[in-house]
Amino acid sequence: MTTENVNCLIIGSGPAGYTAAIYASRAGMKPVLYQGAQPGGQLTITTEVDNFPGYPEGVQGPQMMMDFEAQARRFGTDIRYGVVTAVDFSGYPHKAIVDDQHEITANVVIISTGASAKWLGLPSEMRLNGHGVSACAVCDGFFFRGQDVAIVGAGDTAAEEASYLANLCRKVYMIVRRDEMRASKFMQNRVKSLPNVEILWNTETQEVLGDNEVVGARVKNAVTGEERILDVKGFFVAIGHKPNTDLFKSYLDMDESGYLLTEKGSTRTNIPGVFACGDVQDTIYRQAVTAAGTGCMAALDAERFLAMKEMELHEVQTA
Repeated sequence: MTTENVNCLIIGSGPAGYTAAIYASRAGMKPVLYQGAQPGGQLTITTEVDNFPGYPEGVQGPQMMMDFEAQARRFGTDIRYGVVTAVDFSGYPHKAIVDDQHEITANVVIISTGASAKWLGLPSEMRLNGHGVSACAVCDGFFFRGQDVAIVGAGDTAAEEASYLANLCRKVYMIVRRDEMRASKFMQNRVKSLPNVEILWNTETQEVLGDNEVVGARVKNAVTGEERILDVKGFFVAIGHKPNTDLFKSYLDMDESGYLLTEKGSTRTNIPGVFACGDVQDTIYRQAVTAAGTGCMAALDAERFLAMKEMELHEVQTA
């Protein structure tokens, strides 16, 4: 196994990782960034991005991530293909194994591995992902204004996104698998009060219809067995996200869902010198612009940490 020492290791790409790389490079931290299994993150499977500042005409998700990557490279970030397969944060400097064959020791580590949307697992859902199928109503609801859409889910997020879509769309079908919702009473009452939201209880999606774009959804009532075609142009899935944090379970504090916990007002984890940014630690907003913001914070926090380490070393040497 080969070994290497780096000053700043960034695990994961996307808006958070690339922004951290831009700031770290400009600060002279010589970051090495491993892009992970999905270089660029979830935005690489998104079509039009209309809500990120600086793109007045909108931008395709993959192009946006290429722009982020190019900017990080411009300032000297060492961007590499590869997946971090193991870490050891029990000592200092921190250790990481890449692709089970390359060991890296790092003075600071910035984690930006993101969170993956949970899907229903339908072949048609995967095929039409980015072509009418979406896991983010706030991101993509604008493209379906004045049209009919469906959303799957029964929790607070689903109810909140159904309410958001109701402000934009003519009709919103809310597909709920059971005869009750998991959402809070407040959110349930809110969505039930909306005149253009129809809740389909005991209902499961059989297929998302369409060849190149969504033209409908076939659903089935589990109690009556009745099948129905919903004439919708957008199909939203809001059944939760899974943070990509399995790698860090032995070392970093997490909430019950696996999101990394950071100190309030910072990106610091419970391990000194390890920072987390983007969707891997964001249970609320999960937007590209907020991920980029925390990427900036992580680089600044890491820079301060390294400065303190240097000061401590200087004090020891001069004592």
